Amino acid sequence: TMTAAVAAFRAGEQPDIVQVFEVGTATMMAAEGAIYPVYQLMADTGEPFDPNAFLSAVVGYYTTPDGKMLSMPFNSSTPVLYYNKDAFRKAGLDPEKPPRTWPELVEMAKKTQAAGYPCGFTTGWQSWVQIENFSAWHNLPLGTKQNGFAGLDTELVFNKTPVVKHIANMGEWQKSKIFDYGGRRSDSAPKFYNQECVMYMNSSAAYAGVKNNAKDFEFGIGMLPYYPDIEGAPQNSIIGGATLWVLQGHPKEEYEGVARFFSYLSSPEVQAWWHQETGYLPITTAAYELTRSQGFYEKNPGTDVAIKQLTYKEPTENSKGLRFGNFVQIRDIINEELEAVWAGTKSAQEAMDSAVARGNKLLRQFEAQYK
Repeated sequence: TMTAAVAAFRAGEQPDIVQVFEVGTATMMAAEGAIYPVYQLMADTGEPFDPNAFLSAVVGYYTTPDGKMLSMPFNSSTPVLYYNKDAFRKAGLDPEKPPRTWPELVEMAKKTQAAGYPCGFTTGWQSWVQIENFSAWHNLPLGTKQNGFAGLDTELVFNKTPVVKHIANMGEWQKSKIFDYGGRRSDSAPKFYNQECVMYMNSSAAYAGVKNNAKDFEFGIGMLPYYPDIEGAPQNSIIGGATLWVLQGHPKEEYEGVARFFSYLSSPEVQAWWHQETGYLPITTAAYELTRSQGFYEKNPGTDVAIKQLTYKEPTENSKGLRFGNFVQIRDIINEELEAVWAGTKSAQEAMDSAVARGNKLLRQFEAQYK
């Protein structure tokens, strides 16, 4: 979509709005002249707009260093832990207590395996969950320059952090099916739905899918596990999902319509409905409060875990988001290297060294293109 939008802009056929996922932010920001920043749009059209109404953990990803909102977040999510409460009961575990730490998760996985479940846990979106969010949750840098927020001359550094030890652990766990790999995106979901794996880490927006498919057992939702020996953990998780960018080159009346549409999308009622139906996050404090006052969290235990985790602590330079150019391609590289670890053909250190070296080449290309 992002590439198509840029091509359409060059051809003078661009839409008013384009939806781009979160890791496309650096590329969209670099497309100067093509973007009509949201803060500017709202001011120019006179549409009432309060940037402070939005959750800082959500909009921080899409703002300038001085806090101006560039795009309108819409479908924002963060990863959580889904777990099979029935399996916990069968293994003699407390179904209301998901694992808080990685050592606890491993012990629980072994107990559920002893109770007859083949696999302890699986994960969706492995780069996003097990490297990008792992780093934020443990307050570790993924790259220099505030994860790219402070300059295009950023470099990836996750081959020098506890990420390496975590990936090495996962490689070991894969051998005994404490962890079982199911694919790069959400391909692993069936392993959880069919009760092969007892725990499943994926987006809060997977909630609708889990609710519709996990018909034969009761499930719960917990926060991502952390390593208690890493100082500062847990910190806060970061978002995924997408945001709405406005493109230049349209008449004023259309932009007035876009501004009104954004006001509608971010209204408490619409955001609360969207959050409750899908598991995506409410992007404003008002939508969160409305959902709470409607009793949704009481009736659906665990649905507030994502928001609590995202706002667990005030974001740091390591945990407010990522702003790396060419990051879509870098994620593909990370996936390739992780798969080499799961297959046993590379050590975690070799794989992360290779991912960082290959990724940094793409960052230098991006820097040269947009400097």
